[in-house]
Amino acid sequence: MGITFEGLGFYVPSDVLTNFDLERMVDTSDEWITTRTGIKERRIARTESLIDMAEKASRRALEDAKVEPDQIDAIVLATITPHLGFPASACLLQTRLGCKDAFAFDISAACSGFLYGLEVARGIISSGSAKRVLLVGVEKLSEMVNWQDRSTCVLFGDGAGAVVVSSEGEGEILSSLMRSDGETWEILYAERCGYINMKGRELFKLAVRSMEEVCQEVLSRAGLTVNDIDLVIPHQANIRILEALAEKLGIGMEKVYSNIHKYGNTSAASIPIAMAEAYQEGRLRRGNVVLMTAMGGGLTWGATLIKF
Repeated sequence: MGITFEGLGFYVPSDVLTNFDLERMVDTSDEWITTRTGIKERRIARTESLIDMAEKASRRALEDAKVEPDQIDAIVLATITPHLGFPASACLLQTRLGCKDAFAFDISAACSGFLYGLEVARGIISSGSAKRVLLVGVEKLSEMVNWQDRSTCVLFGDGAGAVVVSSEGEGEILSSLMRSDGETWEILYAERCGYINMKGRELFKLAVRSMEEVCQEVLSRAGLTVNDIDLVIPHQANIRILEALAEKLGIGMEKVYSNIHKYGNTSAASIPIAMAEAYQEGRLRRGNVVLMTAMGGGLTWGATLIKF
């Protein structure tokens, strides 16, 4: 059974926090941030809630898909910054959108959340439980950032991305592989109601190695090579990670989509934002073979190869 991306949409807050703004907040500089991360600015939701951002991204995805809210059978929302302890943010989004007949729930897999969510959506559709699923990645990471910690506060931003997926159309998930390793959780974590903690050097090494391995595996399972890939859409964590991954895979950066300079790391929202923006720009086209990969706290990581 094929899985088609019927519609894509994203939303980022209008409030821009630049590297020069951060120079006035902590001991850092635009040069230091840019050379080490590739980030120039990020968006901060000062007045908008997580649900506000999710709703705006979702409505754009529904409009792109030419689908009405009552045609959505399930909502899967990936986030590590839920609006409330409970109920699930997906339930609040369901009410906002008017998806009256949809069942809705959240998943938590940090920066890998969207890919985990896509695997869940595929399972729901394949089982016959739903024909059409709204999959959302949304984060309000500004609430989890210690703005006095220069090693982490420069990295993260807020935003939302959404896709409508269904069994109709000519799209296909060619291969998918998810992984996790709870023994390494201390490399990237946040305590309940606490700040993000990260061991950057250890995470960098693991991210490049782990993402390369799952990327190579999904290509092998699909009977394809890197030469068959039209576009790579990775989680936007650090430009150095993206460059190192491209080198390991043996592909040029011209095939790797990156918008990290504008939005920073938006965790579960990262890949769907990049997908929607690449689609708007014409970088992502129907029929393209696209490789998506991510790694995040858990540690969780994975790769999904699709025919868009």
